[in-house]
Amino acid sequence: MRLARLQNAMLHWREDGSPDGPAVIFANSLGTDLRLWDAVIARLPQNLRLIRYDKRGHGLSSCPEGPYSIDDLAEDALELLDYAGVSSCVFVGLSIGGMIGQTLAARAPDRISALVLSNTAAKMGETQMWLDRIQAIETGGIASLSDAVMARWFAPAFLETDAHIPWRHMLERTPEAGYIASCHAIANADLHAQTKTLLQPTLGIAGRYDGASPPALVEATIDLIENARFNVIEDSGHLPCVEAPGAYAGMLTDFIKELGHV
Repeated sequence: MRLARLQNAMLHWREDGSPDGPAVIFANSLGTDLRLWDAVIARLPQNLRLIRYDKRGHGLSSCPEGPYSIDDLAEDALELLDYAGVSSCVFVGLSIGGMIGQTLAARAPDRISALVLSNTAAKMGETQMWLDRIQAIETGGIASLSDAVMARWFAPAFLETDAHIPWRHMLERTPEAGYIASCHAIANADLHAQTKTLLQPTLGIAGRYDGASPPALVEATIDLIENARFNVIEDSGHLPCVEAPGAYAGMLTDFIKELGHV
């Protein structure tokens, strides 16, 4: 197990592929850990340096006292790049991971050569919605929201199978304090102004049945970026890397090939 001791957090991270290859960094969504990317990593070219991590308050990373901000989470990611010796990378972020990616690309454009913004937006939901979610968790725990979250995460056909159960367990085992602190980060973030300034080549990905960041919301954010294009993965929801890993990995591979990294 690898742990990066940063200034304000200790992050659990993992590296696959070639240690000498072009770096691709993966940042996961609220209520998941780095296993979110297992099926995608296995399908990507292994000449790449594939790094993923548990953001603070999730998985095996530490859980500093909240609330967090997207700036806090972006600073963690930047420190992880330094810790791992990554001078430049393609940054793949899903949901809150995509918000981290937008912020990091604006703050340190020399470190982010390209972006993949998956199932994310410059602003995700209204502040009151997140405050209501926080109150519900404080009253009944994360498990009290599991059914509603699963309905937003996955397409109906996937929910009819047992394949969603491990992801429900992952959600419910997320440290409550870390989940709530991260909800505050999303609630207080509006990235429109900085995302408009991004110049990196960008791939946007949405899931047709995404109830957390519907395709139109993702596309509106991708439209803010000059050098960006947008794709929808059919028959998937908020976590297409889980429901359609082959299609997801194919899009990533094509994009990375265009950048000359494969």
